[in-house]
Amino acid sequence: MTRRGVLLGAGAAGLAAAVGVAWSIRRGVSAWSEAQAVLRRPVAAGLVGRAAREELVRLATLAANSHNTQPWRFEIGEDAIAVRPDFSRRCPVVDPDDHHLFASLGAAAENIAQAAPVMGLEATLRFEPQGDGRVVVALREGRVVASALAGAILQRQCTRGPYDGRAVAEDGLRALAAAGSGDGVAVRLITARPAMDAVAALVLAGNAAQMGDPRFMAELTEWIRFDHATAVARRDGLFAACSGNPVVPELVGRVMLGQLMSADGENEKYQQHIAGSAGLAVFVAATDDRAGWVAAGRAYQRFALQATVLGVRHAFVNQAVEVPVQRARLVALLGLGGRPDLVVRFGYGAALPMSLRRPVGDVVIGA
Repeated sequence: MTRRGVLLGAGAAGLAAAVGVAWSIRRGVSAWSEAQAVLRRPVAAGLVGRAAREELVRLATLAANSHNTQPWRFEIGEDAIAVRPDFSRRCPVVDPDDHHLFASLGAAAENIAQAAPVMGLEATLRFEPQGDGRVVVALREGRVVASALAGAILQRQCTRGPYDGRAVAEDGLRALAAAGSGDGVAVRLITARPAMDAVAALVLAGNAAQMGDPRFMAELTEWIRFDHATAVARRDGLFAACSGNPVVPELVGRVMLGQLMSADGENEKYQQHIAGSAGLAVFVAATDDRAGWVAAGRAYQRFALQATVLGVRHAFVNQAVEVPVQRARLVALLGLGGRPDLVVRFGYGAALPMSLRRPVGDVVIGA
């Protein structure tokens, strides 16, 4: 073959490869959009029996959870839904005592409690510490009642992008505080800039410590989904687009992560994000045990749903409670009487793409 023929052949091969990559990306985006439409479809009206309970499980899976690990399984009975831990999806480095895991169970159970009246059911929650520990949502027939919090379940998201610095009005702050309190959980709303800056310093110190830990970075990387196709195939984890990061092929993302993600760069981002927030919310349960962690997750979920109703964005900045030395400093800084469970920034900003969840059939025991 002549040199010209070789060049033409190479050019054609390169063009074919580029077309193939473009088609694969387009197909991944389409599949991701379709999966989102199914996951976040409007709540079906008039469901009863098993169908109503499976719909409640779908809504439960839309709750917030650490790293989007979805560390739960559901048992559906005639008069109850049990939310059980799935320890195969735990994160032993960032969450060594399973605190966030049990808070995630509480958040999922709270979604069931909020959505049950839409199905004409009354819900009562209790934590059962025996065995692995589970949250049981007892259900009984009631009247159909719609609520703003239930309506917000489909739209709630942790928005990990910048906020615009606008303050939340006093009546909005009161609504957030009321939603985030109860069941032995208190929420401290911090809106004064000096206090926010002091907490931000602990967040940054915690973030630097985590990113300097190879075990933490390895665990985090395992839960990052870099492209649409992988996000759809796994339906869990932290999809890059949901944090405002570029979407790249999975193999490229894993290679580039260590080069593009640094403690200094992430700290600069977190500094800017907190500076643009209207405030911080610190959740503190009455007890530092699984029951308290579940209660904290429930309180957070109510706060998040209320924020969604108000058009207020929010996102976790939990580094200040995940690193023990920074957690102790946060206790001293705020004069807290117990372990701070969760730290959330809130404010106004644009929505980002929403994360996926596994289908109901994958999370229901015996489905």
